[in-house]
Amino acid sequence: MVRSAAELSTAIQRALEASEPRAGGRATLGLVPTMGALHSGHASLVSTARAQNDVLVVSIFVNELQFNDQTDFNRYPRTLDADVELLARAGADIVFAPEATEVYPDGRPLIKINSGDLGLKFEGAARPGHFDGMLAVVAKLLHYVMPPAALGVPTAYRAYFGQKDAQQLVLIKRMVADLNYPVEICSVPIIRSAEGLALSSRNQFLTAEQAQAALVIHRALSLVRERADRHEPLYLEDVAGLFAMEPLVELDYFELVDPRTLQELAFNCQDTPFTGQGLLLVAAKVGEVRLIDNMTLGY
Repeated sequence: MVRSAAELSTAIQRALEASEPRAGGRATLGLVPTMGALHSGHASLVSTARAQNDVLVVSIFVNELQFNDQTDFNRYPRTLDADVELLARAGADIVFAPEATEVYPDGRPLIKINSGDLGLKFEGAARPGHFDGMLAVVAKLLHYVMPPAALGVPTAYRAYFGQKDAQQLVLIKRMVADLNYPVEICSVPIIRSAEGLALSSRNQFLTAEQAQAALVIHRALSLVRERADRHEPLYLEDVAGLFAMEPLVELDYFELVDPRTLQELAFNCQDTPFTGQGLLLVAAKVGEVRLIDNMTLGY
């Protein structure tokens, strides 16, 4: 495990120099950014990245800038020792776990990345400033891990993010494209419990009764996907009514959007047969825990 950017750069250089590129003499370097409290969803990210890269870096950093609620930040689980052990077993070559003073040496940055209109809707509306803070740290992590140009080893660079945070993934892809980062952004499918609940570090705050009630999220998503697969009208408002039958669940949004722009697809959601492709987004509060999920349609 390394704690500073300088140590990270040295470790990456040594690992790349010692690696045996799989094909064509081009080494591959992968990054999996996390906030720790690792679960099976993270393990899927790591195993996917491990299989596709010669050198794998996993970062662990709880980024205060993306929490708009100080209480939420303070109670976010910190399990560094267990996380490092899990990552060693999973095959990570380097674990980067910086302190906040390493990432933000002068305190909160004065120059910020603005998530724009994409960051103002859905989760951005519920958590003002969240996506600006998220992009700030992802931009830094992508920079920290970037293969050293002076190394002289042709290197493919990839970063891996879970599909569960669909809006985050769209924003990161847009930032990388707009700012010309030399990195390929790879998405990894959602990992679910046997009952269908998307895995999240927040799930540990649910009681058994709340976890059972939260399964309505997956039922609603699955019902819409079944209709989409049959090219039937989706009747989203009808499906959203399932949430009213669960008193422990408070629905925030249940929307079908363009998977690239997050623009709502108002057409073919009600009375006309579904055609094309879409991304179905949902957020709901279960007790004090906010859960998000999504499902692609038409793929």
